[in-house]
Amino acid sequence: MTTGTVNLHRVFRAPPQRVYQAFLNADALAKWLPPYGFTCNVHHLEAKTGGTFRMSFTNFSSGDQHAFSGEYLELIPDTKLRYTDRFDDPNLPGVLEVTVTLTEVSCGTDIVIQQTGIPAAIPVESCYLGWQQSLAQLSTLVEPDIPE
Repeated sequence: MTTGTVNLHRVFRAPPQRVYQAFLNADALAKWLPPYGFTCNVHHLEAKTGGTFRMSFTNFSSGDQHAFSGEYLELIPDTKLRYTDRFDDPNLPGVLEVTVTLTEVSCGTDIVIQQTGIPAAIPVESCYLGWQQSLAQLSTLVEPDIPE
């Protein structure tokens, strides 16, 4: 079984704390994580090392849904997240692993993401495109500095 890997890099005009929290807050994830044309339902999220999560994406046009779950392997506040993803669909076997590294830079946060173990049935370029869309949505969530 062949698997794929995606590597992404981006800089956000937001502090690492805000970007880190966007990965661990259920409401935030539901807003930014699904690619264009999808909605997200976070069914469960336990944001701690060894904690688990479960969510589903729904294609807004067709209503088709795919669910997945995972475990947080490593959480270093404002610096690093490492977690797994496993699809419910038996046609998408294996365990994906995602590593997110956050580094504070002069204008905000440098983010590097690596996703490994992408099932052969998912074209790597589609996964890459989905991540690009998700990160564009993440920027609209974390970059505004709204005064209290």
